Amino acid sequence: MFQEIRKGTKLMRREPLFDLWILLITLILVMIGLIMVFSTSSILAQERYDDAYYFIKKQIIYVVLGLGLLVTLMNIDYHSFKKPVYLLLGIAFILLILVLIPGIGVRVAGARRWINIGIMRFQPAELLKLSLVIWLAYSLDKKGDLVKSFKFGVFPHLLVTGIFIFLLLMQPDFGTAAVLGLISVGLLFSAGVPWGYLVGLVVAALPAAYFMVFSVPYRRERILAFLNPWQDPGDRGFQIIQSFLAFYSGKFTGLGLGDGRQKLFFLPEAHTDFIFSVIGEEVGLLGVFAILVLFFLFAFRGLMVAINAKDQFGRFLAAGITLMISGQALLNIGIVLGLLPTKGLPLPFVSFGGSALVMSLAATGILLNISSQLEK
Repeated sequence: MFQEIRKGTKLMRREPLFDLWILLITLILVMIGLIMVFSTSSILAQERYDDAYYFIKKQIIYVVLGLGLLVTLMNIDYHSFKKPVYLLLGIAFILLILVLIPGIGVRVAGARRWINIGIMRFQPAELLKLSLVIWLAYSLDKKGDLVKSFKFGVFPHLLVTGIFIFLLLMQPDFGTAAVLGLISVGLLFSAGVPWGYLVGLVVAALPAAYFMVFSVPYRRERILAFLNPWQDPGDRGFQIIQSFLAFYSGKFTGLGLGDGRQKLFFLPEAHTDFIFSVIGEEVGLLGVFAILVLFFLFAFRGLMVAINAKDQFGRFLAAGITLMISGQALLNIGIVLGLLPTKGLPLPFVSFGGSALVMSLAATGILLNISSQLEK
């Protein structure tokens, strides 16, 4: 598919060789994130830790680590990731097993998703996303035309993805599981897998998804709350209703930076998963539109890099990274707007969180390196 699009599309070359738009958009989103993390968390941090700067100090450390990885990886040839691809995937697999073991995995709000490594709680699912993208790009490139075969191209990739999704559901982490599914289907489609296979697999997965959701009471209640949050406004529907109120209060221009009310212990996870709601409240529709434009431009430039990459591995890798970041942004925005059921999923580059931010910046560094080696 990329070859066909590339015939009519060329990305202009310029110095420096890496894509300045992707770098600039990333830095802007990170800066917005720092501002909004402080705005949303300072009162909570003062109440909980007696230090209004508790969360922002941590976020600055994560930004420094992430930007260090970005700069490093944008200067390392992306082809070098072919050699350790199975090692990365194996490490991610082992960490996902370890996180389920009591005493090793850290349980927060009923979910066991983190491992405490001292300076931060590391979430293995974030390493998994990037590792799976690299492996899919490597495997799809290696298989060539065999990828169009269900036996050799479709089934092996979906099997590996399915194993990791199962481990994520054990935590549980439905948000990351959805991102992995989006990445896998998107890359298989870009590799030329027939539509019929993908549609058939989605239809075949629906009964299993229905069973997993409605066989567990809290998941069933969450879906019912998504369909009608006002039926239980004090419990299951509370978070999304508070999100609605934040957007309603912000209107067109917002209440003013720092003047939001929903972050005052009304909106749960205001500095993490629901930070986009506070953006809507404090800077209004203008701020919401600006964030949407930035992620749209990131996705557009990322896909242009994929289309113009000099080889199949680079095309699949760039497309996977772009899907990983922009796809997660789309899911997060859909959740806080009430278009999707509530799941724990941060807004890339913006939400508070160490492993998510660091791994997103690392992935962007790889994308920038691909952009520096475009086909002339």
